[in-house]
Amino acid sequence: MKKKSIKEASPEVCAVQTGNTNKTFSMLDSVMPGMQDMQLYSALREAVPIIDAAITKLVRLTGGFDVRCTNTASQQKLDGFISQICVNGNQTGLEAFVSNYFEQLLTYGTAIGEIVTDSCGTPCALFNAPLENILLKRNENGLNIDIYSLGSGYPEKIRYPELTVMSVLNPDAGALTGNSILKGLPFVASTLMKIFRTVGTNWERLGNVRFAVTYKPQNDSLDRAYAKERAAVVAQEWSNAMSSSSVKDFVAVGDVQIKVIGAEAQLPDSDVPVRQLLEQIVAKTGLPPFLLGLSWSSTERMSSQQADALTSELEAYRRILTPAIAHICDTALRLYGLPGSVDVIWDDIMLQDLVEMARAELYSAQAQRLEG
Repeated sequence: MKKKSIKEASPEVCAVQTGNTNKTFSMLDSVMPGMQDMQLYSALREAVPIIDAAITKLVRLTGGFDVRCTNTASQQKLDGFISQICVNGNQTGLEAFVSNYFEQLLTYGTAIGEIVTDSCGTPCALFNAPLENILLKRNENGLNIDIYSLGSGYPEKIRYPELTVMSVLNPDAGALTGNSILKGLPFVASTLMKIFRTVGTNWERLGNVRFAVTYKPQNDSLDRAYAKERAAVVAQEWSNAMSSSSVKDFVAVGDVQIKVIGAEAQLPDSDVPVRQLLEQIVAKTGLPPFLLGLSWSSTERMSSQQADALTSELEAYRRILTPAIAHICDTALRLYGLPGSVDVIWDDIMLQDLVEMARAELYSAQAQRLEG
């Protein structure tokens, strides 16, 4: 069967009336997905483990999916593509690509992927594009976005945009890129790291005990005359006692006082400020605290409400990922020269939801039986 071209005739898009028509500032219509922001968000995930754990859990909690096709022969070929397609040269399966794609979307606010074909035009791999190699420009019509590759050192427009897929998260009006879920957290995370760093420094000082040895000369003239020499002897003997690998007593004559430096000082309580900062971080992720190991709410009813809120969050993420998955599968079918349209069906998020639905149906049936 002859392969169908992935390029389809479509009416030309008219220019956007409310877009930027001032060519003097055309640089505002081209952007690299913020290099500094990407480095910052990567550093946040590395410095604050709870942020990295939250993103990883969101990716896993989004769950798996199935792609259905209206044509039986196409469905069989599509199943093989979904399960066996190479991803980034080190993974296999469309779900592996979507996991990397979604993690990139959450971390940086923008995710770009590509379908790689062989010399015959058959799809052979999927590739998650590093954002530092990508330049985005607004099309002349003021609406569409053109993708440029920086692999050769200068911007080069990709030849087959139909083989690429792009998603953005919570974009600003008119913006080319989306916003990371970590937006607004750098200040909070920096304050949290200052507290952790200070706690570590204080424990290093107080845990590794320092001593103040004070020798006070007596009132007689002989003791005052040899105060310097006696102090040197006390210091030497104290140093020998402290550096000894075994327990060693220290004996001194005269008025000698030994105190632990900082023994009177108390470590500041960091529980309250750390919890306040963690609350801001958890609020941005949308995850219930107990999923991140934070036992702030212990009642079962509160946990159930948080689980319902999480379900809504995951459904919103699924609505962003569904067009990208459908585009990849639909393009693969056309490259194979097979007919049919695809439909993405996600797995149920939680077993708890099924239990509650079954219980509700049971109560409804019992009510109808009593009424009858």
